[in-house]
Amino acid sequence: MFEIDRRKLVASLALSGAATLAGQAQAQQPAGAPQAQATPNGVASFSYHPVLRRARELASVPLTPTAALPDQLAKLEAEAWRDIRFRPERALLSNNNSQFRLTTYHLGHSFQRPVTVNVIRDGIPTPIPYAANLFDYGATKFDKPLPVNLGFAGFRLQYPLNDPRGFDEVISFLGASAFSFLGRGQRHGVSNRGLVVNGGAAPEETPYFREFWIETPEPGASRITIYALLDGEAATGAYRFDLTPGAETKLEVNLTLFARKAGTKLGVAPLRTMFFTGENDRRGHGDYRPEVHDSDGLLIHTGAGEWLWRPLRNPAAPEISAFLDKDVRGFGLLQRDRTFAHYQDLDLAYEQRPSCWIEPLGAWGEGHVELLETPTEDETAKNISAFWVPREAPEPGRPLTLGYRIRSSLETPKLSPGGRAISAYQTEVKSSSAKDPAPPNARRFLIDFAGGDLPFFLSEPSSAAATITTTQGRILRSSLTPNPHTKGFRASFDVQLEPGQATDLRVFLRHGSRRITETWTRPFKAE
Repeated sequence: MFEIDRRKLVASLALSGAATLAGQAQAQQPAGAPQAQATPNGVASFSYHPVLRRARELASVPLTPTAALPDQLAKLEAEAWRDIRFRPERALLSNNNSQFRLTTYHLGHSFQRPVTVNVIRDGIPTPIPYAANLFDYGATKFDKPLPVNLGFAGFRLQYPLNDPRGFDEVISFLGASAFSFLGRGQRHGVSNRGLVVNGGAAPEETPYFREFWIETPEPGASRITIYALLDGEAATGAYRFDLTPGAETKLEVNLTLFARKAGTKLGVAPLRTMFFTGENDRRGHGDYRPEVHDSDGLLIHTGAGEWLWRPLRNPAAPEISAFLDKDVRGFGLLQRDRTFAHYQDLDLAYEQRPSCWIEPLGAWGEGHVELLETPTEDETAKNISAFWVPREAPEPGRPLTLGYRIRSSLETPKLSPGGRAISAYQTEVKSSSAKDPAPPNARRFLIDFAGGDLPFFLSEPSSAAATITTTQGRILRSSLTPNPHTKGFRASFDVQLEPGQATDLRVFLRHGSRRITETWTRPFKAE
């Protein structure tokens, strides 16, 4: 009898957005959980404010430990977990000609923290009740029935992204504070997180989204709103996500963080990606594929208006780079190289990994963009992170509020108005003759710039010049040569650096005092 009632309950959710379950849902919610508010005309409404209030309340009390999952879920192997799939005919938000579909992920394997997922209809939030018959378990079997109040590992939304007749994944929230979203024709690459705590330090804390509220979209709507409550040892947070799918999918994020601890390093707008090997970092020479990466560089638009391009690397040891700034205008992890021949992977299609660009909404003040690069021996790990760190960590009782927009696109964002660094190479400096021996402790770098106004300057190459600087050592010689193959220029230079010494290299092209390209920059350590 219970199973029949539960099936009807889920069907009711799918058909009506669970409006009839409002009373039961509120009874199931913990004390202090966000509730619908009555408007002056008596109609219920749900907004960001109750989530904000709940985040503030959570920050004033210690973090509550999460109850352990049943062993048969906690010990579930990855393949067995992947075999459990939400039944598509049970998808929610399918009423009223909605273009969105909502499905959930089952708990198990490495996803062991239950998440509450609510649907908002007519201003009333209602939690989706767990039911075993929501899922097709495939070959995965359990010895005994699972708890009826199990919860979910996360959820995803589908939308007619690539074909008006079907539904494709457009955004997914799964695991701690991780989420990822896609635009048309894109493959999963860069992923996002709600917050990074002590990024690059030991131990790094892992905050998590504990509850979500998804608004039922209007018929035919191409935009959907998601609210989320973040919890963790160092901070809590209230989030609002406004998603607009398309060829270039956009996600607007507004958040308020409340610190539980003083002086904790918080990284906001975090991006994560994978870089295994590329033209400037030849790890994995035995692989038939010339390059293997989800992103090839970090682009920053500084508050002063300069464009910085930092190629990614797979270092031998973890490395952290900090780009100090005030009111940063944008940053992102980009996949600029869209040429299949450079990857040669028919299955993984790295040329289809999106570029992700962060645009602050309002002034973020002083801080720095932090790039964390860690070594990896294969392509399965996301070993690169980038995020913004405010100069002053928020203190308990002093919330941090900010907003930003994320763009996910296959087209490299037309951001920098000037030329771009499209490739970089390095090699040893060799002697040209006995009379011209190679200088000791020298390394040669070659940077190709293309695009922008550079074709205009090819008719008179001497009108362009390269500015090359190093923070340590010396620039011995340099040249700027037209490159007809790229319709741009190749800057080359030799840097002399004592073994064990490290430096930051910077190169940009100019016409007189006017910059005509972005600035290519990277750290270099002499061996």
